[in-house]
Amino acid sequence: MNSDKTGMHGVWASRWTFVLAATGSAVGLGNIWKFPYITGENGGGAFVLVYLACILCAGIPVMMAEVMLGRKGRMSPINTMRNITQSENAPVFFRSIGWMGALAGFFILSFYSVIAGWTLSYIVKMATGVFDGANADVAGEQFGGLLGDPVQLTVLHTIFTVLVGVVLVRGVHKGLENSLRMLMPLLFIMLVLLLGYALTTPGFGEALSFLFSVDFSKLSGESVVVALGHSFFTLSLGMGAIMAYGSYMPKQASLGKTVLTVGILDTLVALVAGIVIFSVVFSNGLEPGAGPGLMFQTLPIAFAGLPLGDLIGTVFFVLVAIAAWSSAISIAEPAIAWAVEKGHSRLVATTAVCGFSWLLGLGTVVSFNVASDFTLFGKTFFDSLDFLTSNIMLPLGGILIAVFVGWFVRKETIAHEARVQSPVLFNLWIFMLKFVSPLAVGYIFIKGLGIF
Repeated sequence: MNSDKTGMHGVWASRWTFVLAATGSAVGLGNIWKFPYITGENGGGAFVLVYLACILCAGIPVMMAEVMLGRKGRMSPINTMRNITQSENAPVFFRSIGWMGALAGFFILSFYSVIAGWTLSYIVKMATGVFDGANADVAGEQFGGLLGDPVQLTVLHTIFTVLVGVVLVRGVHKGLENSLRMLMPLLFIMLVLLLGYALTTPGFGEALSFLFSVDFSKLSGESVVVALGHSFFTLSLGMGAIMAYGSYMPKQASLGKTVLTVGILDTLVALVAGIVIFSVVFSNGLEPGAGPGLMFQTLPIAFAGLPLGDLIGTVFFVLVAIAAWSSAISIAEPAIAWAVEKGHSRLVATTAVCGFSWLLGLGTVVSFNVASDFTLFGKTFFDSLDFLTSNIMLPLGGILIAVFVGWFVRKETIAHEARVQSPVLFNLWIFMLKFVSPLAVGYIFIKGLGIF
């Protein structure tokens, strides 16, 4: 197999286009919605430190390996793993990486589109002035009313799924590339402006203390599992998205610099979002461990106190929706790319993937209201899918990728694709893939299953 081939899906225009695309995949609800609330639930600063360690020791090395596999294969993750496994004479078992990643992405897309639908609702709420002069009670009532209405949630879930499908039908390479060059910088600018606002709030100092003061007594074994799972979730690892985007990456681009840039941008967005949200939380006497609704109960209060708050809030939720949109597109692409390679049109492939994902997502819709009492192993349908993907499938996929690249792919193959200039850094990366990443992820993965 010629590792320098372009592939049927094309190539990004430049390394920075890939950075924006991969960052668009990584930066989404995981950073702005999920990271702040799981930080609040797991004690703040100590959790952030563990999360950063997971990003550095497990996330970045595995992300480099996943992008490298994609760039070598130049096909969907399913066919990439089939071809590379064959060319490297590796055990057939490793072909499961592609299939498991596509399945994990399918599960995530089903509930991700429901949560993303919340942002669509809040665009309308902010634009119509619902939160003018709002306090914590009003914000809580608005969010509770949204979750308690299965019809409204289904409509929003449907709209978001259709938006994802429209882009995918046109082709991710053509439809997404141009928009990301404008939309992702705008999202960063909005976050910086909100950070400036957070500096003026009385809760800013307390937010910094909460996020960056380390007290390991507040950590639990479950906290470490959550940190690892989120490091994979936020970087879109183990679900095939980064491998698919890696297949579009120019062959001359530096793998290490590119992946590190994506990791830094992704982490900065999560930390800035946390500072902004917790500044508002502590300024208004709210609970930092409020759960999944944290962003939707706190940011509207912040916007209510800003000049032109309705306008700024509307634009912010539009951009959050766009970030979620770009992430959802990347999640769905591996399965669609595989179907296209099987000879189906993008219309048929997109309709099938998005249609079945929408159907499964109805389980998440009702888990917030009419079926909230129905549990699987003590968890709601939504919590069960979230745990299955973030705590089991993504880490397991990461272990298999690390073991495959570290132990079964020839070193000269890795060197040719990775193009890491420093021999020291290259050998350190291989060492991390062989020993540190799989052992660390494996230990925490087993802990997450409650085996010991």
